[in-house]
Parts: sequence; C-alpha cells; structure tokens
Amino acid sequence: MEGQEEQSLKPRPGKGKRLLKSLGVLFFSTVIFTAGLAVGRGDIRISGLSQNRQPLAGSAFEYSSVDQLYQVLKNDFDGSLDKTQLLDGIKSGLVGATGDPYTEYFNPKEAKEFNEILSGSFTGIGAELGTDDDNNIVVVSPLSGYPAEKAGLKPNDIIAAVDGETTSGLRVEAVVRKIRGPADTKVTLTIVRGNERPFDVTITRVQVKLSSVEYQIDGNIAYLKISQFTDDTVGLAKKAAKDFKAKGVKGIVLDLRSNPGGYLDGSVEIASMWLDKGKTVVSERRGATILSTKHSNGSGEFRGQPTVALIDAGSASAAEIVAGALRDNNLATLVGTKSFGKGSVQQVVNLPDGSELKVTVARWYTPAGKNIDKHGIEPDVKVEISGADQPAERDPQKDKAYEILRSKI
Repeated sequence: MEGQEEQSLKPRPGKGKRLLKSLGVLFFSTVIFTAGLAVGRGDIRISGLSQNRQPLAGSAFEYSSVDQLYQVLKNDFDGSLDKTQLLDGIKSGLVGATGDPYTEYFNPKEAKEFNEILSGSFTGIGAELGTDDDNNIVVVSPLSGYPAEKAGLKPNDIIAAVDGETTSGLRVEAVVRKIRGPADTKVTLTIVRGNERPFDVTITRVQVKLSSVEYQIDGNIAYLKISQFTDDTVGLAKKAAKDFKAKGVKGIVLDLRSNPGGYLDGSVEIASMWLDKGKTVVSERRGATILSTKHSNGSGEFRGQPTVALIDAGSASAAEIVAGALRDNNLATLVGTKSFGKGSVQQVVNLPDGSELKVTVARWYTPAGKNIDKHGIEPDVKVEISGADQPAERDPQKDKAYEILRSKI
C-alpha cells in the first residue's frame, strides 16, 4: 500500500489492540503504507496522550532555545509564518532525529490519511515500501495483481526517484505521498536493482481494494493464500478451514509470499489454527528484556495437517511471525527464499490535536528466540523463481510445496 511497512495502521475496535505493519500495502510507511498500500507494518498499540500530561522529570531539553529561534524568525524572516506549520516542523524534526524509519509524527491531516490506508482501500500502485540498512527507500512487496507487480517491481528494488525527484534523505511517508495520487494518473519511478543500471518505470495508479484470503482445493491438498492480515483475515481463513474439512483435505500449502503484514492479533489467531493451546507464537523484547509473549488460543482448525508455508523477500512483519511460529513449533516446512526482516513493534499515540505519534518500542522474536527484525527468516528448502519463470507462468516454489506435501500424505 502506498503507505508506509511501516507497511499499514488502523486501530481495531477495542482498547489496546495491536497492529503489525514495514506503516506504510503501498503499504508505505512499513511504517504502514503500500505504494499505493501500506509500508513497513509493525505491531501497533493505540494509546492516548492527556492534554495535561506533565514533562518527564529531569528533562534535558532546553525549550527556551527553540523559543529564541522562533523569535528570530518572527522578527527577521522576510515572509509570512504559519504557527501550525512551524509547530508541525518542530515535531517532525524531533521525531525524525531518532533515525528510526518506523518512528513517525503525523499531523492531523496525515493521521487521517494514515488511518484511511488501514481500511484496506486506497489509490496507488499496490506496493509496500520500507527502508534498507542504508536508508534507501525499497519495495518490500508488490501486491499480487496490481500495477506495481505488473510493471515488474520486485522486493528490494530501490526507488531512487519519483517523477525525477530524488528520494535521498526522504522518509518513507514522504515518498508514499509522492507516489500516491488520483486513479488513472501516472507516476514514474527510477529503480535501482542490484548492480544493474538505474531504469525508469511508469505506472498508472488505481483504486486498490484488498482481499486478504484466497484458497482453492486440488484433490486432497488445499492452497491457502494470505496476502495481508486485516480485520477480515481470521474470519475468511476459518471459513476456508470449514470447506477444507468438508472436502477431506489432507495437507495445506500456506502462501505468505508478498504478504507485508498487518494486525498482530490476526497473526496470532492464524498461527493458533495449527498450534496447541498455550504454545508460544511470538515474544516482544526491548533489548534483552522480554516485555510480553503471545500464546496460541488453540483453536486448532488445522491441527495435525501436514503443512508447507511459502515465504519470500516480500513476506514481512505479521507474515514472518506466522512462519516463524509454525517452523519453530515443528508444524510446517518453509519453502522459498529469505523473508524481509520487519520485526519492530510500534506504538501509536493519539495526540489531543488529532495528530499521532508512531514510535518503535520493541522487537519481535520467534518462539526459538530468533530476532526477526533485519534478520528475516530463512526457508528450510530454498527455491528461487527465475526471471524466466514469471513470463512462462511457472511457480517452482509452489510446485516444491506440493511435492513435499504429497510425500507426507
């Protein structure tokens, strides 16, 4: 989504609900947005900030220096000053100085746009964006069937420029806003892929509406694709499970490829369809300290079913949590390529003026204690998709999954 990873973040009903998102399908801001979706999704907790909240004791900030700077501008600047814009600039600069691409300030207008992205419908190119270790803006995952994928964008492609304007030094949400726009208009992205020469790709924006779950049954093997974790994902997966049971399914291919993440609660409930009650799904840590652990509710719709899960460089956040939980609990074989590595936890604070602060507060770890963030998850069976496979409509990863399942059932 053009939106931040970060992503994609819409508070679910109920206090304290969490959402995962590289915000950004773009989930761009993976932060949670998708180039046209959401970016950088991350686990998100929603909380409020009281109007009369007091500054932290012992604060080292010298606020008078900011006021002095304002007075100079007020007295000497040759132009008009907008106090609201100046305050937004101060807040954005303060948050941006953390150097964390997933810690972001949204003014009231941006906060509204951010929450609209999380609804699962937006106008863009259908790609989730994030950042790499060098702070380049990269494609986390192009959404299946949308313009970004059709134009040939791939995970880890660097977006060096938008309509000829460099993205160097920009945060994900700023790039997302450049890419988003009215349906049926065009945007040109300058792409850097590996050691290739930069090249331009012109993409027509569309209205993006996401269906989070698709499935089909081939004989006694079921194929279940989860494209992201939204409000309806668990319900749709449980509906599929009933159909699988009625038709005597003996094995499951769970496709988490190009899944940028979404709601944490959804990932825990999906993993619970395989796990016994009380089993660890994921833990949240700050440094060496375990802050919380999410356990399976044991719904068990797929308990005992041989399963192969497909992952790739576009599998991020909540998708990585599910893959890690199933693999570490010895309930699935992972096939494909290394996942993206988006495992940071964000908290969204609703501020009194309608603005929002999204701040990274922790990292996710698999049941075996493996750090997801920036490390990703390696498959048990590595299978690449070559440049010749896609035009020929071949899917060697999916083929390998079926091959493994047939040997088990």
